[in-house]
Amino acid sequence: MLKAMEYRLKPTKKQAHLLQSQLEECRCLYNHFLAERQRGWEERQESLTYDGQKATLPQLKAYCPELSTVHSHVLQDVAMRIDLAFKAYFRRGKARDGKPGYPRFRGHGRYDSMTFPQYGNGCKLVDGVPKLSKVGALRVVQHRPLEGTPKTCTIRRSSTGKWYVTIICDVEAHPLPVTGETVGIDVGLISFATLSTGESTACPKFLRTDEKDLKRTQRKLSAATRGTPERRKRRKVVARVYERISNRRTNFTHQESRRLVNRFDVIAVEDLSVHWMVHNHCLAKSIHEAAWSQFATFLSYKAAWAGRAFVAVNPAYTSQDCSGCGHRQKKTLAERVHRCVCCGLTLDRDHNAAFNIKRRGLQSLGFP
Repeated sequence: MLKAMEYRLKPTKKQAHLLQSQLEECRCLYNHFLAERQRGWEERQESLTYDGQKATLPQLKAYCPELSTVHSHVLQDVAMRIDLAFKAYFRRGKARDGKPGYPRFRGHGRYDSMTFPQYGNGCKLVDGVPKLSKVGALRVVQHRPLEGTPKTCTIRRSSTGKWYVTIICDVEAHPLPVTGETVGIDVGLISFATLSTGESTACPKFLRTDEKDLKRTQRKLSAATRGTPERRKRRKVVARVYERISNRRTNFTHQESRRLVNRFDVIAVEDLSVHWMVHNHCLAKSIHEAAWSQFATFLSYKAAWAGRAFVAVNPAYTSQDCSGCGHRQKKTLAERVHRCVCCGLTLDRDHNAAFNIKRRGLQSLGFP
């Protein structure tokens, strides 16, 4: 199984300058490959491929010597990214699921990562110290040891100018002891997660907590003149506030998902289409803040590592069906208590939905 290990890098000023220069070269190459594909289709009705564009790299290096400052495998990965972008574009076009989204050119500073496809060839950890081709050894905050067999290595620059290295490792799963417990989870905006056991976790709302700081910094950013150093400085301050909100939300989601995976053998959640739910402009902000998709993603991979069963069920009518007798009774979003007119069951709306989610999850896994 694959596992991502991410560490914070602390390069010197010279090393940070080298890394930024390499990212800019990758950005220029990305735009060149994109323009090549556009011209090839418009002028010759020809669809360029990854292998064809990769084969032109030696000629490009001779024409543009600056490309030699970047490892050859990183340049090949740029061609791979363009190829994947076009494959995703054609896939979305065939699915007709919204707008396909044609690949766009990257502006200055809009290319934030580079990948070494083969660990040990251009990037590796030696005694806990990452060594990069054409950059050298960098200081790192290694909060945990590397696990398994490293496969790829990615250097990433955050919006606040911080540098990270992410190493994808092939690790063995470590199943947790069997507990015999199963659970259905109903996510919401008032309670972050309501379990079929009756427990619930309040939604932390990190964005609302820091909204005053965010508005203040954004007002200062709007007042700064475009293109000035002052505006760049204030843009970074806004990015720091967003980064703090994101880090706190991610930490909370990690802790909640870990707690559930450690406790339950079978975990059932709703297979929500969050992309379509945020079209409701009255709830879009709260839905984004709740991070339901991130929570489901963390649950799924943690469950796989721990040998737990994770299943996403159809969310249709989970809030309207009675968990006691199955009677379907329409409710508005304002009705927070489930009262069945057939069997008389009275239950919290989210708790009732969690029971239905658990039942559907167990049925899909073949349990009686």
